[in-house]
Amino acid sequence: MTVDDFKARLKIPAIAAPMFLVSGPDLVVETCKAGLCGTFPALNQRTSEGFEDWLKEIQDRLNDDDAPYGVNLIVHPSNPRVQDDLELCVKHKVPLIITSLGAVPDLVNAVHSYGGLVFHDVIKRRHAEKAVEAGVDGIIAVAAGAGGHAGTFSPFALVSEIRDFYDGAIILSGSMSHGGHVLAAEAMGADFGYFGSHFITAEESLAPQGQKDMMLEATAKDITYTDKVTGVGANFMTPSLDAATLPDHGGQMSLNEEAKAWKTIWSAGHGVGSAREVLPTKAICEQIIAEYGAARAKICG
Repeated sequence: MTVDDFKARLKIPAIAAPMFLVSGPDLVVETCKAGLCGTFPALNQRTSEGFEDWLKEIQDRLNDDDAPYGVNLIVHPSNPRVQDDLELCVKHKVPLIITSLGAVPDLVNAVHSYGGLVFHDVIKRRHAEKAVEAGVDGIIAVAAGAGGHAGTFSPFALVSEIRDFYDGAIILSGSMSHGGHVLAAEAMGADFGYFGSHFITAEESLAPQGQKDMMLEATAKDITYTDKVTGVGANFMTPSLDAATLPDHGGQMSLNEEAKAWKTIWSAGHGVGSAREVLPTKAICEQIIAEYGAARAKICG
């Protein structure tokens, strides 16, 4: 599958990001059936066996007319499951692999062996250059305002710096909450929009009700960027930070420690203010698609 093939299977060029402790089979399937790419982190299942169960479930519920789905793999020595989970992705021919914390040529080659695509998260130009050297098919530019682990650069600067040396697919992440934002991303040189926070309040989200309720009340001013939770800069909802006792980890957390922290310290991006009610995933996708169409008609005629 080429990037063009992947894009042609989407109603608009938009991807629902894999969200830690939030994205699961129901959210992925409903997103794909609505015409956007749904994704989830492999580590949202506690074991590789459970991860494979999710892969089977998603594949059983999707058909050829639905949009493709994707899986996020943490490619870092702190993740002891990465090889086992990769082998399962190859076995089940997962259409899209999203890699974080490491761009590895062997992983890219393994995914390419069955025709899959690899998109890689970056927050700066140097990381993008390494990902291109590894042979990835797309760069996810995680700009300021993105939920979770995020960069600090303006999307204008980050996309421009990557596009300066890279002519492949760029996926822009950072405060995406409206279909018109995807058109804006395309206008500045990106190829896809990457939505996260907008789907946390979906009915099918795995987020607890308390997290959804907090999001419905929040706006951009309620987001704090800090490295005090995990040792790496990330955006969190300020009320959940205020209610928590921050861990004394003295550096970057292990994956197990991070999972415990994120259960009560809730992440969201600057686009948090767009969600004002809990809606089915299908309705959220349809709204984004309609907004994209309206924005395109307004700008392009």
